[in-house]
Amino acid sequence: MKKIGVYPGTFDPITYGHIDVVERSLKILDKIFIAVSSFPRKDFLFSIEERVLMIKEVFKNNKNVVVDTFDGLLVDYLRRKKIKIIIRGLRAISDFDYEFQMVLVNRKLNKEIETIFLMPREEFFYISSSIVKEIAKLNGPISCFVPKVVEKFLEKKLKGGKNAKS
Repeated sequence: MKKIGVYPGTFDPITYGHIDVVERSLKILDKIFIAVSSFPRKDFLFSIEERVLMIKEVFKNNKNVVVDTFDGLLVDYLRRKKIKIIIRGLRAISDFDYEFQMVLVNRKLNKEIETIFLMPREEFFYISSSIVKEIAKLNGPISCFVPKVVEKFLEKKLKGGKNAKS
């Protein structure tokens, strides 16, 4: 039986930190679903279609990574997919507080779900999508934070500041 996990998030945009968590996950799981959330809790720079396209491009050569979308509760998505493992990346103590709450809520909603926490490598530990977007908006170098495909998406989206959201 294959071990399959879901790595949920907004990925606005995907960073080397996210990619590192996926790669680490694949050392313990056979397949990873990257589940891109469409829940409008955040003010996204990229549409869900753009986020999915970027992620698919990043993992185009990895048959063990499936990119999908979801809205609503993550536990409902897991139930539909018959998956019981959630992958989450942790960077800082502040992440832990939020993630700890989510584990307890998800466990209450479905006691069969397990959550695995992975920390990205030290060189990616401090990276967040928000920081990458901020640097890009200020015309700073981002190639050390995101793959080339994501860098191109950011350049196109922010060109002239016309489409950028604050």
